[in-house]
Amino acid sequence: MTSEPTDAGLLAPGRAGSPAEAATGDTAFLRALLDAEAALARAQAATGQAPREAAEAVTAGAADTARFDARDIALRARSGGNPVIPLVADLAAAVPARWRPYVHRGATSQDIMDTATMLVARRTLDLILVDLGRTERALRTLAAAHRDTAMPGRTLTQHAVPTTFGLKAAGWRALVLDARDRIRTVRASLPAQLGGAAGTLAAFDAYGEGVPGNAGRLVAAFARETGLAEPALPWHTLRTPVADLAGALAFTAGALGKTAADVLVLSRTEIAEVTEGTGGGSSAMPHKANPVRATLVAAAARRAPHLAATLYGSLAAEDERPAGAWHAEWEPLRELLRLVGGAARDAAELASGLRVHADVMRHHLGLTGGLIVSERLSAALAPLLGRDRAKELLTALARRSRTEGLPLAELLAGLLAGLPEPAETGLDLDELADPTRYTGSARALTDRALERP
Repeated sequence: MTSEPTDAGLLAPGRAGSPAEAATGDTAFLRALLDAEAALARAQAATGQAPREAAEAVTAGAADTARFDARDIALRARSGGNPVIPLVADLAAAVPARWRPYVHRGATSQDIMDTATMLVARRTLDLILVDLGRTERALRTLAAAHRDTAMPGRTLTQHAVPTTFGLKAAGWRALVLDARDRIRTVRASLPAQLGGAAGTLAAFDAYGEGVPGNAGRLVAAFARETGLAEPALPWHTLRTPVADLAGALAFTAGALGKTAADVLVLSRTEIAEVTEGTGGGSSAMPHKANPVRATLVAAAARRAPHLAATLYGSLAAEDERPAGAWHAEWEPLRELLRLVGGAARDAAELASGLRVHADVMRHHLGLTGGLIVSERLSAALAPLLGRDRAKELLTALARRSRTEGLPLAELLAGLLAGLPEPAETGLDLDELADPTRYTGSARALTDRALERP
């Protein structure tokens, strides 16, 4: 019987109710631990190290998580430092006495804990990939729909040159695809763990009655039973799988966080170029429609690197089994899976509901009185005046435009009128000063980005 959860997610709205939350809860970890124990018994039966009936008995005993009390196991885990020790005792009690010697036979606690962690990670990554797919499809739709929607490009918080919202959304999608590819790669490489007390497989050799290669065949069979990759070596203190997982998850949080950061800026009241489809309310201000989805994704992006740092720190693990380094991984890894799972869920909702206000973007292109195309005007004047002189004049005209409140094109027209032969300049100021005609290769870049599957 599983006790009521002690963590209902009250302080974690980003992951509350998400598929990843359920996939990483105590019940899910308990299920994975039991799955690992059952898989070991079946692998031993498949390699002749245990009777088939023993494997069936252990698998049957592990089948129902309801007969195991997660809270009780957690409290009893304090004596040995990990939950596998009391779990093995409870699993043995659920198996007929004749077959109890085959429960956890030859394994060490870390074999089961690491394997269970990889199972939980794989199951959670599958859910994250679904939401990343939803996100990238929604962003593809946005990018295609706004391929030609011009807007101010901003650098160091200021208007720089025009860009398009289509290119911005295509960039968001590119990051999501980068995250997807990293998650897929890590998911495919998550390994089972089997090494015995000190990573030598000695007990499994002993139980294999000295048959050459039997321990190696057991590792392969165990990996097949779990559905995880077969490890080249026991990785008790070779924590590449955990580090790779941490990196992929932290990158994913940051990739989604880029979209959230942009949405938070663009949805400010004084900018209002985008709004969330269903903004959140305020407890005090009835008029507010807060960008809650973006806020929760941004919060995840801030926390993920620090959780990953703990996992990277655990790489420096001493001996053949470490004291503390392995134990330090459990909670931050679970929190990282939950955090990214919740962020992927929220990012999908954010992208699918985002409203783009093209008219506001067009209005903002004119806020600087044409300064946003000063780069273009400088390039157009360079053949007439020389590059340095053209830049110097445009800089001076930009200063006058700001202080006098006059459009840059108007000031430039006066400048050109003073040239010896103004009619021969060949410059069309109306076209040159139109910010919607200075988006460079934004359209082509958007099209190219959307070709990526």
